[in-house]
Amino acid sequence: MFSRIFIFRLLQISNFFSAFSYNISTCYYKISEEFHREGDVVIGAFFPLHTFYSLKKMQHSTIPYYYLDNVIQYNFKNYQYILALQFAIEEINGNPNLLPNISLGFDFYNVRFTGKYIHSNTFNWLTALGDGNYIPNYNCKKRNFTAALTGTSWITSAQIGTLLQLFKFPQISFGPYDLLLSDRGQYPYLYQMAPKDTSLPLAIVSLIVHFRWSWVGLILPDDHKGNKILSDFREEMERNGICLAFVKMTSETWTSYVAKFWENMHETNVTIIYGENDSLEGIIRNIEQRLLTWNVWIMNIEHHVIDRADYFMLDSFHGSLIFKHNYRENFEFTKFIQTVNPNKYPEDIYLPKLWYLFFKCSFSDTNCHVLENCQTNASLDVFPRHIFDVAMNAESTIIYNGVYAVAHSLHEMRLQQLQMQTYENHHGIVLFPWQVITFLLYFIVSTLVKDKRSLDWRQIRDTEYDILNIWNLPKGLGLKVKIGSFSANAPQGQQLSLSEQMIQWPTIFSEIPQSVCSESCGPGFRKVTLEGKAICCYKCTPCADNEISNETDVDKCVKCQERHYANREKSNCFQKSVSFLAYEDPLGMVLASIAICLSALTVFVIGIFMKHRDTPIVKANNRALSYILLITLTFCFLCSLNFIGKPTTASCILQQTTFAVAFTMALATVLAKAITVVLAFKVSFPGRMVRWLMISRGPNYIIPICTLIQLLICGIWMATSPPFIDQDAHTEYGHIIILCNKGSAVAFHSVLGYLCLMALGSYAMAFLSRNLPDTFNESKFLSFSMLVFFCVWVTFLPVYHSTKGKVMVAMEVFSILASSTALLIFIFGPKCYIILLRPDKNSFNHIRKKTPTRKKNFPKI
Repeated sequence: MFSRIFIFRLLQISNFFSAFSYNISTCYYKISEEFHREGDVVIGAFFPLHTFYSLKKMQHSTIPYYYLDNVIQYNFKNYQYILALQFAIEEINGNPNLLPNISLGFDFYNVRFTGKYIHSNTFNWLTALGDGNYIPNYNCKKRNFTAALTGTSWITSAQIGTLLQLFKFPQISFGPYDLLLSDRGQYPYLYQMAPKDTSLPLAIVSLIVHFRWSWVGLILPDDHKGNKILSDFREEMERNGICLAFVKMTSETWTSYVAKFWENMHETNVTIIYGENDSLEGIIRNIEQRLLTWNVWIMNIEHHVIDRADYFMLDSFHGSLIFKHNYRENFEFTKFIQTVNPNKYPEDIYLPKLWYLFFKCSFSDTNCHVLENCQTNASLDVFPRHIFDVAMNAESTIIYNGVYAVAHSLHEMRLQQLQMQTYENHHGIVLFPWQVITFLLYFIVSTLVKDKRSLDWRQIRDTEYDILNIWNLPKGLGLKVKIGSFSANAPQGQQLSLSEQMIQWPTIFSEIPQSVCSESCGPGFRKVTLEGKAICCYKCTPCADNEISNETDVDKCVKCQERHYANREKSNCFQKSVSFLAYEDPLGMVLASIAICLSALTVFVIGIFMKHRDTPIVKANNRALSYILLITLTFCFLCSLNFIGKPTTASCILQQTTFAVAFTMALATVLAKAITVVLAFKVSFPGRMVRWLMISRGPNYIIPICTLIQLLICGIWMATSPPFIDQDAHTEYGHIIILCNKGSAVAFHSVLGYLCLMALGSYAMAFLSRNLPDTFNESKFLSFSMLVFFCVWVTFLPVYHSTKGKVMVAMEVFSILASSTALLIFIFGPKCYIILLRPDKNSFNHIRKKTPTRKKNFPKI
């Protein structure tokens, strides 16, 4: 097939070169505005097949709207209209069951415009005479005129209709449906055969949505149809989130030299072109000349898009998409075209031009309708599609059906006349055009409502479209391939049907083109509309913390549930895992090991002291208080284990109470030891009270008193706002940390404040007795241990409030272990050193040598 096309194109090139190398026959330029086919009943046909255009507009001196430098331009593609008319008439004339004994004929008149006025030759049909005697419906041959076929432009139908209605001529428009022509008050005898385009905006927008195009352009005619379809397009696009990059309206005075019209054309890769062939002729031609190959054109016109070939490889409309109503293909028409030639239809004024131009024929010197030296196998079906298409297009189908509609109306009218026995005319049929109107209207309505099988055009619903893809690479191939369909009556989601693998896109695209104002926001991002811009123009911003978007181009991110967290990409929510300072964690394992080791070390110290309980260093500093302090420190180390492991209600309460009571007892013991030393060495003249306190061991009562006070504080705390199990879902990514909430911050800080107050008191007492002359005076170590204890817990408070989760719990455990270790090391470390490593200093002989003779008898500690 391709080889045949290329061979014919080479043939055509040679014809053109030979034609322009030598003088073209004057017969090619001689053209009549009309020709006729005889019949008992005649149909008028007003088709646009050729026109004249002026280069310099040299006005004729006597003929209005006529220029001396007119140049003829043939539109051979529209010649199919005449063939469709011929085909329908021949079928009807050969059908014995339809209009028997009556033959149909036609009068063809070329339609062209000079300014806003129809050329004067189109009036000839109304006169039925070609000699200028304007007498409607009368001629010497008694020809019967029935109806007129007009198109393709609505302007053509409207202006001709204004004249025809004066004589009550029925008129059938085969052009696109126009709401203006449906006005019965203005055009009472005009009938439109074309389906309505009410679903076209929905069909095109559905295609755009399918390919995720959101930024498209729109080119429309600047008339009532353009304004109406623009409103429909805007409504559908707003409903589907599609934006218009530009809207360009073309007027009758449009010129390609208007640079402003072509501005912003590069902003989008998809442009919709809507209108009629006549109104868009200049636009289509200019797009081809500009070679705009980066754009996907979506159109409602099938005609004239690939009519021209300049033998350039690329084509602006290759890969474009066309929406057309679904018509049944007529194979008999294709066979009919193969038989068409100038000898078969000698009255035809266009066939000789085609044969002369493309088949190397020559005109006879005596008659321009006679051809010589023609190829024997010349036929229209070998023409390339940009010259002539053998497949019946939409307009030709409507013409074909329109002729049948007139024939059926005449048939019904004649049957009725015969039944009423009012028809007696031995000389042939006599009718008036206004008589046909009633039957034609009845036939159209009854066919639409009752008999949907009689004519193919009534099976075409307004809501159904075929989608064609133009294959025109190399230019001149001219294939229109059906790649899908649209039906507005189908269920939602099944209206559009496409075969994407069959689509050929413009050559610049290797895959489905993208047409967006802004790049899509992927998962994890949301759209932020730019001020002053269309909704399709936006920027992408990441979702906020713990929010996700798992789709593209979302307007709002979705917050994850409380027990879920967003992944790093913020595209999915996952279940948070429960976490706490467990023994299995490295941090929990280390802290628990330290606590157990320090507890064991304290027990070891207790064992040393019990073993050496009778040595001077153990007895010198109140042995009983030392035992109490060591046992209390053991509990201080062990109470830190309450903070490790999965929190429970009991463990949350025990954490604070055991910590508070154990440390209170430890500090109270240190305070008692410090007071004992002060009372023993600092009082110069001990009286009865001091001696009683020393003998009765009064300082030891400090321990229960201070502990009772702390127990009172804890009791109030537990009664009013006890600690409870809490969850921290924000501190650690992807985890819910279970921890103990202190309940009352005031009570917690009161406990700490009370401990620090006791530490300051112990430090003060120990500081006063630091320089007393005693071999085993531990006041210095007491004061230093209290200083370290105080610093640890003062430092703990800001760190505690600046951390959360497991780190906060670990800091509290660390502070407990650090302060307890300070008491153990600084108070008992030197004594263990002497007991274990310097036993020579732990003897009475060593003490006597270092201690001078005292004249006073100090009380025994």
